[in-house]
Amino acid sequence: MSLPQISFVVPLYNEKESFQLLLERLNKLMDSTSLNIEVVMIDDGSKDNTAQLMQVNALQDERYHCIFLSRNFGHQLAFTAGLSVARGTEAVMCIDGDLQDPPELFADFYKLLQEGNDVVYAVRKNRKENAIKRAAYHFYYRLVKSISNIEVNLDSGDFALISRRVVDIMNQLPEESRYLRGLRSWIGFKQTSFEYDRPERAAGETKYSFKMLYRLAYNGIFNFSDFPVKFITNMGVATVLIALSYFGYTLFKRFVLGIPVIEGFTGLLFTIILFSGVQLVSLGIIGEYVLRIFFQVKGRPLFIIKNRILNKEFTEK
Repeated sequence: MSLPQISFVVPLYNEKESFQLLLERLNKLMDSTSLNIEVVMIDDGSKDNTAQLMQVNALQDERYHCIFLSRNFGHQLAFTAGLSVARGTEAVMCIDGDLQDPPELFADFYKLLQEGNDVVYAVRKNRKENAIKRAAYHFYYRLVKSISNIEVNLDSGDFALISRRVVDIMNQLPEESRYLRGLRSWIGFKQTSFEYDRPERAAGETKYSFKMLYRLAYNGIFNFSDFPVKFITNMGVATVLIALSYFGYTLFKRFVLGIPVIEGFTGLLFTIILFSGVQLVSLGIIGEYVLRIFFQVKGRPLFIIKNRILNKEFTEK
């Protein structure tokens, strides 16, 4: 058997409810194409029987390979683990296991890849989520685009078809705080979008908690923008200007208008709160960068593979 042309990378975390439907749709896709496709599934420390379901399927179908991580490392690092072992000679398709990224769209992505694009990323036209969450996503992507040092793709997630050469470069990037869609954009090459309506989860509940979304958002802002550092400078300049303006206003009242200046508790309290707030925000921003440096210089592996199931034709690169 020759090396697969396409690899599907699918991270899974407690997805027993949607697992069988995922297999049915992936099998239908692979059976309907002449392309040689493999599927690399990554168990990200699931607490249900997702790992057992993966194991049984991989032992029955050689098109599937399984990577079992030693614990829950998170969605971005699970994808990273899958990309590190995917063998697709042409490209790698990244999809979520909850079927909000329809695998059937692969044919459309592949056409755009054959037109000379190195990255075909999905853009969500509509999301089946509550209004508050949709508004938050909308605001976040536009905020990152406005402050980022790179060209950020609006309303795009990790759902993408990535050429072999881009995957090889991504595997060389050692960043500990991963933000894959940002790394994908940073690498460059020719990239294009494909719009789709994002469906609801096939089953189960979302595994992306508010805390995880918050951390991912921070990685997008701090890893690809110098805006936070410049924001500290701007705040410092602003507070100095406010202080000077207030000082000038006080002098004007005293010497021009002849109004006695009575320093009171309110003015003192305002000054303390203003400068204390600026200092704390500045320390917090600097702390975010220090934390990233701290974890990066430790040199720990990004993930630990506990076990793997690879079919008999599988040979690592």
